[in-house]
Amino acid sequence: MAADATFGGTDIGRRISEQRGRLGLSRAEVAERAGLAPDYLAYLESSQGPYPTQATLIRLAAALDTSVGALCGAGLTLPPGQRGAGQHPVLESLTEAECRTLIEPGGVGRILFVEPGRGPVAIPVNYRMDGSDVVFRTAGGGRVVEALLSIPGTTLAAPAGDTEQASVSFDVDHLDEALGEGWSVLLTGTASVISDAAELDRARSLGIEPWAGGDRDSYVRLVVSQVTGRAIRVAG
Repeated sequence: MAADATFGGTDIGRRISEQRGRLGLSRAEVAERAGLAPDYLAYLESSQGPYPTQATLIRLAAALDTSVGALCGAGLTLPPGQRGAGQHPVLESLTEAECRTLIEPGGVGRILFVEPGRGPVAIPVNYRMDGSDVVFRTAGGGRVVEALLSIPGTTLAAPAGDTEQASVSFDVDHLDEALGEGWSVLLTGTASVISDAAELDRARSLGIEPWAGGDRDSYVRLVVSQVTGRAIRVAG
């Protein structure tokens, strides 16, 4: 990979950076090919909110021997995994620190629990991290809360030092179809519906906004006891 092929921004920036690295090209070389300023290319690779024009994407795709669709992650409306595996995939185990870094920004994850009358289910929810805990927001009379309250050992508010709560898991993952790369993090611990007024204020201050909208006035805290993760990288 090229020496300056680093990334700290969005998926499109990472795709530009990694494709450039695969070709062994510097930013200056790609910028010259695409007719862009090197500083602007560095911005595209590292910014949290780059908005390149279609003309810029076309020039970059030509300079990087790829397509605009590949740079933009085409096929976002399809279930993940439609494209074939990337060349030379490498499956890596992640450390707990690496896992926590990946999930720290929050977003959408899945709460994994046993629903009475159905069995194991996974429900997507918007979450934020509160220290080492996962906090998410859901409907007060919804299936998640009802299921959690029906699990033997769970309570409306987790008592300090309570070791009788049932275990649940929480999954967060990310797939990049264009590159054939991705990662997944699995957290296991004890979940409880937050009822204490001070704790509710703390949860509300996290700014969790459910994509599903509606009246989602209950907050759930997952106290994490185990964290594991894996990543698929493309080598070369």
